[in-house]
Amino acid sequence: MSTFEELRSLGEKAVRSGQLDAAQSYFDQALAWAREHGEQPQIDLGLCNRAAVVIESGHGDGEVPHLREILVRNIDPFICQLAAYNISRHYELTKNYKKSLFYARIALDRAAVLGRREWLASTHNLIGNTLLAESHIDQASREYEQALELVAPEPTVARGQILDNLGYCRSLQGRHAEAYGLLYESLRMLRRFGAQRYEVSVRLDLCFAHLETGRYHDSRRHGMAALALAEAIDDRASVKNALYLLGEVANLSDDLSAARGYFSRLHRDFFPEAGYLPEFLLAVDIRKLVNLHA
Repeated sequence: MSTFEELRSLGEKAVRSGQLDAAQSYFDQALAWAREHGEQPQIDLGLCNRAAVVIESGHGDGEVPHLREILVRNIDPFICQLAAYNISRHYELTKNYKKSLFYARIALDRAAVLGRREWLASTHNLIGNTLLAESHIDQASREYEQALELVAPEPTVARGQILDNLGYCRSLQGRHAEAYGLLYESLRMLRRFGAQRYEVSVRLDLCFAHLETGRYHDSRRHGMAALALAEAIDDRASVKNALYLLGEVANLSDDLSAARGYFSRLHRDFFPEAGYLPEFLLAVDIRKLVNLHA
C-alpha cells in the first residue's frame, strides 16, 4: 500500500468514527503527497476526500468550485461519485435542497455503475435527507429503508445515522413503537463509537419522540443531553432546536417559568429582533413548527 493509500485509509477510519479533525489531518497529508508524487487522478481523489471533511465541518463554500471542475473533467465513476456526493452534502448543509437533490442523483447514478452497496446506501440516505428537509416524509422514509437494506449490517456510524433518520420519520408518521426501536438502536451505536457530533441528532429526535407520546421526563432528559453536546461542539442549529423542544416540554409540563427561560434564550441568542417570540411560542404547538432535519 502506498503512502497515499495508507493516509486515505487512516482518514476514512477517522471519518467512520466521527473524528473529523483527525480525518482532515490525514487527508491533508494525503493530498500533499499526491501533489508532490502523484498524478491527476490521485490529486482529484485527495481533493474529494479533504473536501468531504471540510464540508462536514460547515466550511465548504470554497470546496464546491474545485469539486465541480473534477466532476466535469473526470471520467472515473468513483471520483465523480465522490465529487457529486460532496457537492450534494454541501448544499444539504446550506439548505439548498433542490441543488442537493440534483447532485445526489448524479452521485447515485455513478454509485450504481460501480455497484458498491455502501455508496448506494450513503447516497439513498442523502437523498432521503433532502426530501425530509422539505417535509416529503413518506418519500424520505422509502429512501432510508433502501439505505438500511444496503448498508453493512454490523454496527457503524453510518448505519447509526440511517437508523436515526428513519426513526425520526417514524415519529412523524405516528409509528412510535418503531421510532423508539430505531432511535435507541442508533443511540447505542453512536455512543459505542464516541460519535458525539452525530449523537446530538438522535438525542434531539428522542426528545421529540418522547414529547409526542407525553413522556416529558424522558423528553427533557434527552433534550438536556442534546443541548449540552451541541454547546460543547458549537452546533448552533442543534442548540436552537434543543431550546425549542425543551421550551415545549416545560410548557406542556406546566412549568411556565422554565418554558419562558428557554424561549427567552431563543429570542436573545437567535432572534433578537423578535421581542414577541417568548409569548408567541408559549401559545403555539412547537412540534408543528420545527423540522429537526432541515
